[in-house]
Amino acid sequence: MAPSTGGDRRVRLNRDRVLQAAVDLADEIGIDALSMRRLAQELDVVPMALYKHVQNKDELLDGMVETIIAEIDPPVLDADWKKAVRLRVLSARRALQRHPWARQAIESRTAKTPMVLDYMDSFIGMFLAGGFSSDLTHHVMHAIGGRMWGFTQELFDDAAAPPADAAVAPNAEEAAARMQYMAQRYPNIVTMATAASHDNGSVVGHGCDDEFEFEFALDLLLDGIERLHHRNWSSREAKNSRDSLAARPV
Repeated sequence: MAPSTGGDRRVRLNRDRVLQAAVDLADEIGIDALSMRRLAQELDVVPMALYKHVQNKDELLDGMVETIIAEIDPPVLDADWKKAVRLRVLSARRALQRHPWARQAIESRTAKTPMVLDYMDSFIGMFLAGGFSSDLTHHVMHAIGGRMWGFTQELFDDAAAPPADAAVAPNAEEAAARMQYMAQRYPNIVTMATAASHDNGSVVGHGCDDEFEFEFALDLLLDGIERLHHRNWSSREAKNSRDSLAARPV
């Protein structure tokens, strides 16, 4: 950003403007390159001016995560629990897709800010409002894990890998030889990997359809949760059953 001239009127800084500028800058340069000094340059202020609104980079990242959470749709009030959860998870996923750095920021946060707690509280509330026991809801939240934020650990997760153009792509002959070796050495992996159509824009791995795989796993999980809910499942009964089986002689 070019420095202001003497005739320019600078826009007054506030916390929201600082955080939105940080989000926009991270979208452009990535979170690792983001610094208080670089953000100050973008806003055309001295770095010390930022410290009136955020104390340090950790607090800046906390606020950036809150800005992303604000983009997630609220629960749909007239929907059943299953539809409400599905819609909200997919809304969170769209927010993360708009900001590729957001997953790294969310996973790096150790402090739970009020907005993070508000989001978690409302997410839990969708299950309780659907008639779930607090016991089942507790275990459901463990099962859902990062999906509540719109991401999950994939089988082949390239999120932390270097950009694709960092490595030289093999030519057709090399690729065919590699596939032949893989088919001989790891036949089950090749059988699975070549069973479905692929999309070269994937981040799951080897061109898998990210959105289909995410929604498939989400629906599978929600279907299982629904069955437990209908059975009035409880952790006490499940643990008693497990302990009874373990006590049986082999």
